[in-house]
Amino acid sequence: MFKWREEFTCFNKEIDEQHSRLFELVSKLYEIISLKDNCDHYDEIVAIFGELSEYTVYHFGYEEQLFEKYNYDAAEAKLHKLEHNSFIKKVSEVDLKELDENQRGKSLEIVLFIARWVEEHILDTDKKFGEYLKGIKA
Repeated sequence: MFKWREEFTCFNKEIDEQHSRLFELVSKLYEIISLKDNCDHYDEIVAIFGELSEYTVYHFGYEEQLFEKYNYDAAEAKLHKLEHNSFIKKVSEVDLKELDENQRGKSLEIVLFIARWVEEHILDTDKKFGEYLKGIKA
């Protein structure tokens, strides 16, 4: 469902690979919650969700290091970091008890939020940064 598309490129191999990995993790989570086997998948959901959360923090840190390394505009970097922090806050507020009680519904809500956020963030904020990197490396 959530596939990397060429339109998501940010003209930086490492960032593009990391974004692709985020899409893979969201897709993996979606696949599990789409199973119609009447089994409890809480442990799997929590494990993938944890992996996704950790990888997102790693990825955001990587981008933020590049802001400094390549002297990205301070105002743009600040806004970019605020978006990152907003995402981390939202994801960290997921109620695991509620997730356990309503695995499919709550997980789908989380997946859709993450997919929408990641897609919008990449196509706008990350794209701007990618264009900046492309310009200074030209």
